[in-house]
Amino acid sequence: MTRSGPSLSDIRAALDARPIAPSSDYDLNPGGLAALPAERKLRPAAVLVPLVERRHGLDVLLTKRASHLKHHPGQVSFPGGKQEPDDPDLQATALREAQEEIGLDPALAQVLAPLSTHETVTRFTVTPYLAEIDPGFRPVPERGEVDEVFAVPLAHLLDPDNLQIHSRIWQGQRRAYFTIPYGPYYIWGATARMIKGLADRLGPL
Repeated sequence: MTRSGPSLSDIRAALDARPIAPSSDYDLNPGGLAALPAERKLRPAAVLVPLVERRHGLDVLLTKRASHLKHHPGQVSFPGGKQEPDDPDLQATALREAQEEIGLDPALAQVLAPLSTHETVTRFTVTPYLAEIDPGFRPVPERGEVDEVFAVPLAHLLDPDNLQIHSRIWQGQRRAYFTIPYGPYYIWGATARMIKGLADRLGPL
């Protein structure tokens, strides 16, 4: 079977060589972050970007949030959430949330690096952590939060031909956002923007 996309060694080398600026949900809109009040208060959060090595290459695990949730029902996201007082740091937040949402034992995750922070319209500053996951891991969705855990080839997510820009009316204004369609899944918003940030940092491999 032909492998596609970068290897883990390619990724490690690129992460060491290519820093990149933070991103936000406002990147495609007039003024961007500069149009926001400087005194805005942001809450820290973290997500895990889980990489699993398969015969065909690397897969990324994503979740589809439960449809009954008050915030972002049915959206595709990385496992993660806000930092809690007992979390010693944001990496611990990402690992704790992944254990709660998809049953990932932290012992099965090797964190490779933090990625660029991302500011959301809901006033979180999210730090993504790229992690290599043991191929033997089998996700167990927490049904109160997650309807489904699914895998997308990293090569698909990094391919610029799969990145699209859509828009919709939100709070009376038209806002543009990135999206990466994959089969029946609509990956968009902060998740798609963080994936683009990873693609930008990895560059051509």
